[in-house]
Amino acid sequence: ADDMGLGKTLQVLALISHAVAAGEERPFLVVAPTSVVTAWESEAARHAPGLRVQTIRRGSDDVAAASAEADLVVTTYSLVRLGQDRYAGVAWAGLVLDEAQQVKNHRSKTYGAVRLVDAPFRLAVTGTPFENRLMELWALLSITTPGLYPWPRAFTEHVVRPVEKGQDEA
Repeated sequence: ADDMGLGKTLQVLALISHAVAAGEERPFLVVAPTSVVTAWESEAARHAPGLRVQTIRRGSDDVAAASAEADLVVTTYSLVRLGQDRYAGVAWAGLVLDEAQQVKNHRSKTYGAVRLVDAPFRLAVTGTPFENRLMELWALLSITTPGLYPWPRAFTEHVVRPVEKGQDEA
């Protein structure tokens, strides 16, 4: 989605609600900027009141305990970075990265921490998949579809160079 107000959060909540109704017992992890964590809580309460939602707001919060009692756990990028082993230690049903451009730098600690999260389903939700360089898009793809372009070099050769040097519109 390329604009605010298109219902990205609502669509994710509908997806998670559907998975839970279909029998998914593992929790989903939503990682979001601190400024929108409260919005996730209120939107879940409003549009998916049947979901058991836990919010992790402090580094001292017990990730394993929160995940054991939830269908949906909401936390921040900073807390995943600081507690990466605790988040990686939970078997999640899915990982949702809200404002996913937060992990656009594949050399950052936050990107590395997110890559460690154990989840068979990964979704990047953003209105800004890249801002300055196409390698920012590779960072998101390497998290959500890790086998598509497994190495930055392959993405550079097949996408970045043809687009930036050759003006390849395809």
